[in-house]
Amino acid sequence: MCSRACGFPASQPSICRRWCRSTHRNGKRISAKELDVMASQRRIIVGISGASGAAIGVNLLKAMRGLDGVESHLIVSASGMLTATQELGIKRSELEALADVVHNVRDIGAAVASGSFVTEGMVVAPCSMKTLASVANGFSDNLLTRAADVVLKERRRLVLVARETPLNLAHLRNMLHATEMGAIVMPPVPAFYSHPTSIEDVVNHTVGRILDLFQIEHGTLVSRWSGLAHDFAR
Repeated sequence: MCSRACGFPASQPSICRRWCRSTHRNGKRISAKELDVMASQRRIIVGISGASGAAIGVNLLKAMRGLDGVESHLIVSASGMLTATQELGIKRSELEALADVVHNVRDIGAAVASGSFVTEGMVVAPCSMKTLASVANGFSDNLLTRAADVVLKERRRLVLVARETPLNLAHLRNMLHATEMGAIVMPPVPAFYSHPTSIEDVVNHTVGRILDLFQIEHGTLVSRWSGLAHDFAR
């Protein structure tokens, strides 16, 4: 029997893991009151795939943790975890601890695989060209791409932080297909008008703009453009 006392026998590990992840946090059972609060929050799915730029997904999760009324659901692909470890030196346990709910990328029966599980939408940050191709062509071969497919079919917001350069024709066509289906393709292009002084500044500006697309207030992540009038008035 599971040590968390979910009630499922060890012979049903997939059901046990799914139940524990939806009813436990940090190894402790979530109370009925906490579950009611979670149900009233705005759910955002965060997918991290294998492209370079894992810091975008990590900083997005960190930003969402500090926001009231927002619940993050994390899906990390195998290559996404590999890239995050190489770029940031982060362990899987440390990454998963940043999210409210974690789903195994192989768990095609997870809640986010169904349109009846209501969410605000999904962000894939970073989005590899393989993941983009899967989304653009409806190839739902894992939970990350299935969740994205669900978001599209339910007409919810899907933001793909496509991370590749230069781009070939297949990349461009897949971006077009995804956009025609309702996705927003958002390459993490630096905003130099904000005069960033560190990589963290550049990453956080992108994170803030992602949250803008979901109309989520986030404070000072983005240096807002206010025009050039004050510069010419000097």
